[in-house]
Amino acid sequence: MGAWSLGVGAVGAALAGILLVNSSLTLPKVGKASLEYLADADLLSTADDGKVIKAKSLWEKNGAVIMAVRRPG
Repeated sequence: MGAWSLGVGAVGAALAGILLVNSSLTLPKVGKASLEYLADADLLSTADDGKVIKAKSLWEKNGAVIMAVRRPG
């Protein structure tokens, strides 16, 4: 009886671990960036030797949409 309950406990712990790792329960909740914050972002050019421009200037002239995603870690 002891080995059986130990096995059930191990399987239960493994299932609980799999559910916690693959869910967003442990991730912090983040807020959405405002348009003003995105417009004020500095963008580095990859073509013009690191020229810095404001993101707002892109969509004022060309209607460009920029998305940047930062992964934690």
